[in-house]
Amino acid sequence: MTTEAGDRDSAARATLAVSCTATLLVLINFTAPVPTVRAIGADLGSGPTGQTWVLGSISVGLAACLMAVGALADGHGRKRTFVGGGAVLVAASALCAAAPNTAVFVAGRLAQGAASAALLASSLGLLGHAFAPGPARARATGLWGAMVGGGIAVGPVFTALLGEVAPWRAGYAIIAGAAVLVTLWGLVALRESRGARRRLDVAGVLTLGAGIALLVAALTEGRAGWGQPHVPGLLLGALALFVGFVRVERRAAEPVLDPALSRRPAFRAATVGALVTGVGVIGLMTYVPAVAQQVLGLSPLHSALLLATWSGLSFLAAPQARRLAGRVGDRHQVAAGLALCGVGELTLVGIGEQSSWWRLVPGLALAGLGSGVVNAALAGLAVRSVPAHRVAVGSAANNTARYLGASVGVALFAAVLAGAPHGGHSARDVGTGMSRAALIAAVLTLLGAVLVALCRERAGEAGAGAPSAGPVARGGTGRGGAGREGAGPGGGGREGAEHAGGVGDGPRADSAGRAEGSGVGLPARARE
Repeated sequence: MTTEAGDRDSAARATLAVSCTATLLVLINFTAPVPTVRAIGADLGSGPTGQTWVLGSISVGLAACLMAVGALADGHGRKRTFVGGGAVLVAASALCAAAPNTAVFVAGRLAQGAASAALLASSLGLLGHAFAPGPARARATGLWGAMVGGGIAVGPVFTALLGEVAPWRAGYAIIAGAAVLVTLWGLVALRESRGARRRLDVAGVLTLGAGIALLVAALTEGRAGWGQPHVPGLLLGALALFVGFVRVERRAAEPVLDPALSRRPAFRAATVGALVTGVGVIGLMTYVPAVAQQVLGLSPLHSALLLATWSGLSFLAAPQARRLAGRVGDRHQVAAGLALCGVGELTLVGIGEQSSWWRLVPGLALAGLGSGVVNAALAGLAVRSVPAHRVAVGSAANNTARYLGASVGVALFAAVLAGAPHGGHSARDVGTGMSRAALIAAVLTLLGAVLVALCRERAGEAGAGAPSAGPVARGGTGRGGAGREGAGPGGGGREGAEHAGGVGDGPRADSAGRAEGSGVGLPARARE
């Protein structure tokens, strides 16, 4: 038994290391073009619309594919999905590095988005499987959330520094090499896990994925002008596909996104929290480097370092959020983190051409601390808000809301900045536009904090939705130690019995691919 417990702990630590490294790489790659978009556009001959797609194309692939790969990971293997996503990231990054024109580069970034979706959905699903509810899972999801902030902090600085000594293509070559190492590491170190095999909801995957793709494409194109005739067409197409998706899911025997999840307060809180984070926080912070350059006269490198005040503190705060487990529930952590972000954004109101870069630091610091708490808590909330055999879908839905929200936020604040006096051509006008954007972002974020706080869970309801996780011990299923992922009554406690095994209401599979049955879950210490 001691040997088996040691093997489980070793496998869990390996899963945590691989998942966190992959998430860090995904976010570094996601933010890589921010300081180099002008250099990329000049080299590839991109016009204003082309540069918009250089920045936004990865969001289209990422948001469109998350739910599909989440369903594939849960039904056909999370390790298999992870390794496949890593392989695609290698090829797509190499394509970006060698791109002869804008169209090929954008195609590579779209493929990078699909690969990133596979890595994000499967990595959090793997963590949900490897760590039982309690302090260990809180620590694991906190570290995973920290990688989101860490990647956003490192990405722009990495490419800005590299741009001083090498062409922009070198960055994508390095990302391709790093993806090779992560993929091989996952192939060797990860154990396979999945839920019961399910028939893939092809109609649901296609209508939802295509609808999200058209919506994000419309938001991306809208940055170049909402009066373009094809933008309303894209929006109407997205609306029609979303309506079709709702109808398909109501009739599907095994829907990709079960409509019943919307009745779970924890799922609603996780989705609202992720969406507001994307719109109100990531959407605003995307423009901080550009505004710092135009209003404060900072260089691309210095503006990236200024943004790292936000993202770097997010990285540092997320692992510490685990100390709140048992004292403050994950839903309340999300609400408090969003409130802190909103207060930080309020302090950005009033920036002008006479301001020093220090003027932005307190607000970015507060927003960074809040983002760290939100990222850590959302990861755990997303895992426990869905049945145990659907943890990758829970991760996918949460990340879809986050990155779809980010696309909405970027488009919203682009319109706000464009509506600044005199079109925002002077530093003073850009500062005015940024103040308006910060005020709008703060109001949206504070409103989101209130909505998350109102998603109250009834006594016992949180435990019923909390997935138990961890590799099953060889030898079958049943009560107690026979299987760590059994279904049964979880212990009480804040926000869903964080220190006890909750209900796993569906079969899952062990590392050999055998589907698990159900057994009564026990507290984490008892299972070991």
